[in-house]
Amino acid sequence: MNKDQAAGLTKKVTGKVQEEVGKLVDNEEQQSEGIKQQIKGDVQEAVGNVKDALNKIKKSI
Repeated sequence: MNKDQAAGLTKKVTGKVQEEVGKLVDNEEQQSEGIKQQIKGDVQEAVGNVKDALNKIKKSI
């Protein structure tokens, strides 16, 4: 797991917690911020996956 994958996963977990807290306190703004954070985490994790795949290809050549 590279640093982008780890950071993405952290953002996803943080966003999920924020979303759930928003649900508990009935705060739609906090829920949507949590969802946005999860999406940012998905994107960063995907970038990490691409970097990891490219490094594996580079090593196999």
